[in-house]
Amino acid sequence: MIALLAFAHLILSVDYNIVYVALPEIGPRLGFSAQSQQWVVSAYAVGFGGLLLLGGRAVDRLGARRMFLVALLIYAVSSLIGGFATGPAMLLAGRAAQGLGGALLFPAILALINTAFPEGRQRNRAMAYWGVAGASGALVGPVIGGVLTSYLGWAWVFFVNVPLALGAVLAARVLLPADPPRVSRWGAVDLPGALVATAGSTLVVFGLASGPEAGWGSLWGAGAIVAGAVLLGTFLLVERRARDPLVPLRLFRHRGLAAATAVVFVVMGGINTLHFVFYLDLQNVLGYSALAAGLAFLPSSVAATAASWRILPALL
Repeated sequence: MIALLAFAHLILSVDYNIVYVALPEIGPRLGFSAQSQQWVVSAYAVGFGGLLLLGGRAVDRLGARRMFLVALLIYAVSSLIGGFATGPAMLLAGRAAQGLGGALLFPAILALINTAFPEGRQRNRAMAYWGVAGASGALVGPVIGGVLTSYLGWAWVFFVNVPLALGAVLAARVLLPADPPRVSRWGAVDLPGALVATAGSTLVVFGLASGPEAGWGSLWGAGAIVAGAVLLGTFLLVERRARDPLVPLRLFRHRGLAAATAVVFVVMGGINTLHFVFYLDLQNVLGYSALAAGLAFLPSSVAATAASWRILPALL
């Protein structure tokens, strides 16, 4: 079971990172400008970041196994949309849908780990495998993307997800236990909080992604960020009064959780920014092929994966 959950996390991580190396080919083929190419990455981030809280609540109310299967099917369908895209709008729609799949899959995997493995050594080991799979996918995704782009074309960085996701669906139907019966499905959901949080986080991510092209002082840049920040502030007020809050505010009293969240935010933001700039510079400025650009990251991929295998089990 843990192998399946780690594999699903690997799919999620690879799917986000695999497109970096294909961007220089996707841009001219589908009509993206140099500034708008980043939307191929950002569309996924908007869908994922904007809907993650709502996805977590969907897992709580509708069942982790059910949402695990739904998320993987969304991945398969949205990957087909992306691979068959003939223009920017179709590709970005596919990427946003992949983000929705990720917003369901990520909390579903964590919920399945927490319910299937008892607290202590077994859960720690499962979390270690989960973490290693995510780290590995983030680093080997561009390498896989380089191979596929060079030999099969950019569309295959999307098509490759289809058999992987469908294979995971078939395995999940056999390996994952049925969801427990629930008295209530959506009755106790903090709907105002979910809507405000989703709208606020989506606007912030949208503003950050739009700023470089539209201008940071524009409505689509700073305007969206400010509106999103206001909504997120409103979200805190809504949660304080909610009977069944989407995010219990008492969690933020734990200094360790706040510190860990800040570290993850900084590290992942730095890594994702590096990937985007790194691969565009290698291909557009230094003249690397997609395959060579993907392989250029291989040494750090091997080092990071080896370190993950060594360090994570000890920490957990």
